[in-house]
Amino acid sequence: MIGVGIVGCGAIARYRHAPEFATNPLSKIIGYFNPSNEKAEFLALKYGGKVYSDYEKMLEDPAVQAVCICSPNKYHAKMSIAAMEAGKHVLCEKPIAVTIDEGKEMLEAAARTKKCLMIAHDMKLEFAHKKAREIVKSGEMGRVLSFRTTFGHRGPEYWSVNQSMNSWFFDDESSSTGVLADLGVHKLNLIEWLIDDRINQIKAFSAVRDKKRENGELVETPDNSVCLLRTKSGIIGTLAASWTYYGDMDKSTVLYCSKGTIEIYNNPRYPLIVTKSDNEKICYNFNKQETSGIADSFLDSIVNGTIPAISGEEGLRALKLVMACAEAQAKDKTVNVYD
Repeated sequence: MIGVGIVGCGAIARYRHAPEFATNPLSKIIGYFNPSNEKAEFLALKYGGKVYSDYEKMLEDPAVQAVCICSPNKYHAKMSIAAMEAGKHVLCEKPIAVTIDEGKEMLEAAARTKKCLMIAHDMKLEFAHKKAREIVKSGEMGRVLSFRTTFGHRGPEYWSVNQSMNSWFFDDESSSTGVLADLGVHKLNLIEWLIDDRINQIKAFSAVRDKKRENGELVETPDNSVCLLRTKSGIIGTLAASWTYYGDMDKSTVLYCSKGTIEIYNNPRYPLIVTKSDNEKICYNFNKQETSGIADSFLDSIVNGTIPAISGEEGLRALKLVMACAEAQAKDKTVNVYD
């Protein structure tokens, strides 16, 4: 069994990573670190393991062979590099880092230490997305001509453990580009994978539309962003990321193809609907997906010595796209993205 240490014990650790590592037969949670011991103690009581007084002590523990980084974005690079240099494999929450240079340093550390570095872009592992990609690659729907993709919910204050507007997500230094780094990065990673093409031109609008601190002042980071994207092959599409969808969450994607349409999470009854140009409609349902698949995939990569399903290189690519969106907004111009 692989001994796992969890770093950062907020919502994503509590509701996803801790339960998924705890139930995987390949892993055992050795312990937790969080600046607030109370959150770490909650997980230790529920899943077993100990609470470390500081991060360095976790890295010194030989029982810990892999760490799951769930800290605020600004700590991703520093903590991941320290872990790999201490001989640990790393599963890091998205985005990979807050700057491209930091992301590159993480890749260099992975290459130097020969440790697994995986970034938690879990949407690629969802049944509906995997089936949609299979359909696109089969060619049965012809060419992808355009797309729209969305990820929006009420905001991090509604699902975080503290449920506070003083969350680090709203702090520019801690989160970097706000809703783009939180939600947009997922869809930028996903859309390139779904359509098997690279985005190379971006225009964007971002703004703080509604989120306020508890003192009534607007937060520092954008809570909404809408981006216009064009790929190398000429596919054009839109990305919308929002923390102000105060109804139901929307994580839909629609691919408009030369032989019909592929709708993912665009209908409350069916996660995937294919409508062909002759009006044939195929509605897909899937068995309930019990886990995100992130912990499973990460552990399989370690055990089998294979490249992780979402590599550090892929995480860095997604970050480059996020930064290009932010630059397009800041400079009010079209930004070209180069590999």
